[in-house]
Amino acid sequence: MRNSILQDILKAKKQGKKLLAVLLDPDKLRLSKVEKIIFKINNSSIDYIFIGGSNVAKGLTEKCVLKIKQHTEIPVILFPGDYSQLTPQVDAILFLALISGRNPEYLIEQQIKSIPFLEKNKVECIPTGYILIDGGTTTATQKVSNTNPILQEEVQLIEHTALAGQYLGKQLIYLEAGSGAKKPISDAIIKKVSQTCTIPIIVGGGLRSKEMIEKAFDHGADLVVIGTILEEDKNFLQNV
Repeated sequence: MRNSILQDILKAKKQGKKLLAVLLDPDKLRLSKVEKIIFKINNSSIDYIFIGGSNVAKGLTEKCVLKIKQHTEIPVILFPGDYSQLTPQVDAILFLALISGRNPEYLIEQQIKSIPFLEKNKVECIPTGYILIDGGTTTATQKVSNTNPILQEEVQLIEHTALAGQYLGKQLIYLEAGSGAKKPISDAIIKKVSQTCTIPIIVGGGLRSKEMIEKAFDHGADLVVIGTILEEDKNFLQNV
């Protein structure tokens, strides 16, 4: 039996081990290309495969997960855009609450809608505070959730939001600049949040080089998520 994903992340943080995840969007992932993509992931330093997107057709996420699992032992973690993307085939689910926004649909309503699934399926659920931060472009998350990201200049607000998430019982804090972000989350934000919060910090969005990933780690990120760069540079995984 596989160990708890959360316990593995907590253990890595305690040991000072940095983790790397790749985010695959079912809407952009062609099933015929999965084997080739996963081969590259298997031969890189990727620790986790995140799967999910803001707009995904019902049933597509599960098809992608099943295909991915045919070719890898790397844990697959669901990063759901809404409750309809839930599948029992994943190793864990990031149980997200968009704590940077004030739309009740993504603070509690989507979570309530997921309960019938979670009662029937024994999948590890990881309470995660999701904070959308301005990455210089309008993201799909912003459009779907009808919420605005926090400006990068508002470092204290981001810090306080993250700490509020921790006090609410979240086990992870996810700082997200959004898919296709023109600018990644600043070093100052990552450093401040990591110094304030004691739970693991995930950072994603706009990280387009190994150097940028290393800077995020150096300033306190415990787990970095890459995604768009794989669409722009098909050989990127050879360097990580």
